Amino acid sequence: MSTNHPVKPTVLMLLALLLFSYGVGSIRCATATDNSTDMISLLDFKKAINDPTGALNSWNRSTPYCQWLGIRCNPKSHGRVTALSLAAQSLSGSIPASVGNLTFLHTLDLSSNNFSGQMPHLNKLQKMQILNLSYNSLDGIIPDTLTNCSSLKKLLLYNNFLSGIIPPHIGLLTNLTFMAISSNTISGIIPPTLGNITSLGELYLTTNQLGGSIPDELGKLSNITVLSLGDNRLSGSIPENLFNLSSLEQVEVSRNQLGGTLPTNMGDRLSNLQILYMSHNMLEGNIPTSLGNASMLQEVVFQFNNFTGQIPTSFGKLSNMYKLDLQSNKLEAKNSESWAFLQALGNCSALARLSLARNQLQGVIPDSIGNLPTNLTILTLGGNKLSGVVPPSIGNLSSLLQLTLDLNSLTGTVDQWIGNLKNIQYLTLNRNNFTGPIPPSIGDLSGLTSLVLKNNDFESSIPPNIGNLGKLLELDLSYNNLQGNIPPEIGNLEQLINISLSANKLTGEIPGTLVQCEGLQLIKMDQNLLTGSIPVSFGNLTSLITLNLSNNYLSGTIPRALGNLQQLSELDLSHNHLKGEIPTNGIFKNATTVSLGDNWGLCGGVLDPRTPACPSPSRKTTIQYYLIRTLIPIFGFMSLALLIYLFLVKKVPTSKFSQSSFGEYFLKVSYNDLAEATKHFSQSSLIGRGSHGSVYKGTLKEPKLQVAVKVFNLEMRGAERSFLAECEALRSIQHRNLLPIITACSTVDHTGNVFKALVYEYMPNGNLDTWLHHKGDGKDQKHLGLTQRISIAVNIADALDYLHHDCGRPTVHCDLKPSNILLNRDMDALLGDFGIARFYVDSHLTSAASISSIGVKGTIGYIAPEYAQGGHASISGDVYSFGIVLLEMMIGKRPTDSMFTDGLDLVKFVEDNFPHQIHHVIDGHLREECKELEQANMITETVIHQCLVSLLQVALSCAHQLPSERMNMKVAASKMHAINTSCLGWKSKK
Repeated sequence: MSTNHPVKPTVLMLLALLLFSYGVGSIRCATATDNSTDMISLLDFKKAINDPTGALNSWNRSTPYCQWLGIRCNPKSHGRVTALSLAAQSLSGSIPASVGNLTFLHTLDLSSNNFSGQMPHLNKLQKMQILNLSYNSLDGIIPDTLTNCSSLKKLLLYNNFLSGIIPPHIGLLTNLTFMAISSNTISGIIPPTLGNITSLGELYLTTNQLGGSIPDELGKLSNITVLSLGDNRLSGSIPENLFNLSSLEQVEVSRNQLGGTLPTNMGDRLSNLQILYMSHNMLEGNIPTSLGNASMLQEVVFQFNNFTGQIPTSFGKLSNMYKLDLQSNKLEAKNSESWAFLQALGNCSALARLSLARNQLQGVIPDSIGNLPTNLTILTLGGNKLSGVVPPSIGNLSSLLQLTLDLNSLTGTVDQWIGNLKNIQYLTLNRNNFTGPIPPSIGDLSGLTSLVLKNNDFESSIPPNIGNLGKLLELDLSYNNLQGNIPPEIGNLEQLINISLSANKLTGEIPGTLVQCEGLQLIKMDQNLLTGSIPVSFGNLTSLITLNLSNNYLSGTIPRALGNLQQLSELDLSHNHLKGEIPTNGIFKNATTVSLGDNWGLCGGVLDPRTPACPSPSRKTTIQYYLIRTLIPIFGFMSLALLIYLFLVKKVPTSKFSQSSFGEYFLKVSYNDLAEATKHFSQSSLIGRGSHGSVYKGTLKEPKLQVAVKVFNLEMRGAERSFLAECEALRSIQHRNLLPIITACSTVDHTGNVFKALVYEYMPNGNLDTWLHHKGDGKDQKHLGLTQRISIAVNIADALDYLHHDCGRPTVHCDLKPSNILLNRDMDALLGDFGIARFYVDSHLTSAASISSIGVKGTIGYIAPEYAQGGHASISGDVYSFGIVLLEMMIGKRPTDSMFTDGLDLVKFVEDNFPHQIHHVIDGHLREECKELEQANMITETVIHQCLVSLLQVALSCAHQLPSERMNMKVAASKMHAINTSCLGWKSKK
C-alpha cells in the first residue's frame, strides 16, 4: 500500500526563494558580464587606433566608462553604452571590429577623423540609429552586412574612398530617413530596392561613378525632400513618376548623361521645389512653362544642355528666385514677343544671378534690361547673336559685379552706361564692334579686377585715370585702334598680373613705371608703333612668364637682365630695330622659347649659328674701356670710402630687426661671413632671384655648412616688410617640412648701406617647379615617379596642416607654388618663402598686424579666386593653392599654360575628364611609368587608376571656387597619407 506524503508549504516557499535568489544572481552576473564587455570593447578600440592628441586620455579603468569622452550610457539599460561620438578628434588607423560588440549602441559618430582601411562589420548593432563615418579615408566596399542594422535612421559615409557597389539589399533598412554616400568612388547602379525605404527624406549619391538609369522605384519615396544624384554616369530619361514626388525641395542631377524632355506640367506637380540643378546633361525640348507655378523655386540651373525654344515669361512669377542659369543651350529670342521674358524677370525681386550666355538670342537688347532687379550681381549675355547699341538703361544695374557681353555684334559707344556700374569687378566686352574712346569714367570703377575690351574698334588714347583701378589683375585692350602713348599711370596698377595692348597704334616709349607692377606675369605690346628701348627695369619683374614686344620700332640693346627671369618661358622681340650682342644667360639659351628675327643689328648669342658674330672692339675703344673700368672706380671708391668713414663716425644705423629679437639660439653671422661664404655674392654663386632679392649658394667657415643666403634688395617696394614677415613667421614655427632657417643677418655692408639677409639650409635638389618642367639644357633630365610625387604632396599637405592647425596661431602662406617647394638630398619636400605670409589671428602682435595689412599677393594661377574679389588672406586660400599644385604635379601643366583659354582652366580640364578619362590628362611620364608597372605585373591597371582618381579627387576637392566647399588641410593631409599608405607596396616592388 502506498502512502502519499504531501510537501509542506514551508518547504515549497524555501525552494521558491532559492530559485529566485539564483535567478537574481544570474541576472546580476549577466549584467556585470555585459557591462564588462562594453568596457573591454572600448579599451580594445582605444588600443587599436592612433590618438596623437591624447583625446582618449580619460579612457582608463580608474574612471567609470560612462564618463569617458564621447561615451553616453543609458541607465535604463543597466549602464550599457548607447552612443560613441568622437567626431573631429584627429584619430587614425583602422576602425577596430570591437566596436561591433557594443550591441546597445544607438549612435556611432567617428566623422572628420583620419580613419583608413575598410569599414568594420556592424551587423550586431541592431539598435543603431545613426552611423556617421563621413570625412575619413575609408576604402574598400560598403559591407552587405550593414543591411542587418534594421533600426538605422541616418547613414553618413560621404567624403571617403569607398568603392564597389551600393549593397543591393539596402532596401532592408526601412527606417532610414537620411542617406549620404557622396564623394566616394562607388560604381554599379542605384539599387531599385531603395524605393522600399518610404521613410527616406534625403538621399545624397553625388560625385561617384554610378551608371545605368535612375530606377523607377525611386518614385515610391513619398517623403523625399532632397534627391542629389549629380556628378555620376547616369543615362537615359528621368523617370516620369519622380515628378509626382510633391515633397521634393531639392533635385540635383547635374553632370550626368541624362537625356529626353521634361514634363510640361512638372512645375504644377513639384509645388515645394526650391533647388533644381540639371546642368551638364543632354536634356532637350522646351523649358516647361509650368515651372513658374513652383512658387518656392530659388535656384534653377539648366546650363550645358540642349534646351530649345523661348525662355518662359512665367519665370517672372518666381519672387524667391535667386539664381537662373540657362547658359550654353539653344534658347532663342528673335522679336519683342520672345524677348518678353526679360521684362517679366524684373518682377523677380530676389534675382541676383542671371546667366544667358551662349544661346541663340538675337537682335537688339531691349531697354527693359534696365528693369531687372537692382540687386542683380551677375549678368552674362556673351556668345549670342546680339547686335545694335547696348541700351543706356543697363547702367541702372548698379549692383552688378560681373557683366559679360563678349562674342556678339554689339555696336556704338559705351560712355553712356559704363560709368554707372560702380560696383563692377569683372567686365568683358571683347569681340564686338564697339567704337569711340574708352571713357574716362572707367577710372571711377575702383572695384574692377578684370577689364577685357579686346577685338573691338575703340579709338583715341588710353585714359590716364585707368591707373586708378588699384585692384585690377587683368587688362586686355588688344586689337583695337588705340593711339597715343601708354600712360605712365599704368604703373599704379600694382596688383596687375596680365596686360595685353597688342595690335593697336600706340606710340612713344614703354613706360618704365610698369616695373611697379611686381606681380606681372604676362606683357603683350606687339603690333604697335612703340619706339625707344626695352626698359632695363623689366629684369626686376621676377614673376614674368610671357613678354611679347614684337612688330614695333624698338631700338637699343636687349637687357641682359631678362635672362635672369627664371619664370620667363616665352620671349618675342622679333621685327624691331634692336642691336648689339644677344645675351647668353637664362632663356636666351633656348631657341624654342625666344624669337628675335628681323632685328638686323643683333649679333652673337647661342640661339642661331647664322647670327653674325659681334665685332671685336678697336684698340682705341679698348683703351677707353680700360680707363673706364679701372681709373674711374678707383677714384670713386676712394671718395665713397671717405664719405662712409665720416658718416660712420657720426652715426651707426640701428636695425629694425636685432639679432637678439630673433632668438639667441640662432647662429650669429656677420656681413663678412656671408660675403666670404658666397664669394662676395658673385654671379657664379647666384642660384635664383625672387620678387624682393636674390639667393646665393655658399659655404660657411664656422661651422662648415652649405647654405642658401637670401639677400633682400631694400630698394624694391615691400622688401623690408617681406624680411620682417619672413622673420616673424619663421622664428615661431618649426616643422620637418618647412624650410629650416639657420639665422638672420641685419647689419651694414662694407659700403655702409643697410644689409638684410636670411640664411637657410641649402637644398641640393632644387625646387619642384624645375623637376616638373625641366628648365635647363635638357641633358640628363630626370623625372619624378608617381610614388615620389605622392610623397612630395604628403610633405606639402603636412606642412600646411601644421601652419593652419598646429602651430599656435594659424599662419597663411599666401604664395604656395612649385617654385616655393624645395627638395632636400632625400627628395623630401620643404615649403619655403614666407615673405608674404601672414597670421590668420594676429591681434596681439604689432608686427603680425603690420603684415596682415599688406595687400593679398600671390601668383596668378595659384591664387584663390576670392582674393581677386578683394577677399582677405585665409587658410582656405592656401587649400585652393594646394589643390592647384597637386593638379599640376599630376597633369604636368602649369595653370597658366597657353592651352587654358576661352573659359578652360586647369581645374575644368581635369573635371571634364574625371574620373573615367583621366588617362587623357595625366602627365605623359606618369603614363609611361604606369604602363611599365602593368607590363611587369607589379600592379594592376585598376589599382593604378584608383590611386590616380583618389589623388585627383583630393585636388579637385581643394580647388573648389567657393571657400566653403573646400576641405580643410587636416582632412586633405589625412587623405594624402591614406593614398601614400596604399602605395607602399609599389615602393617595395620598384
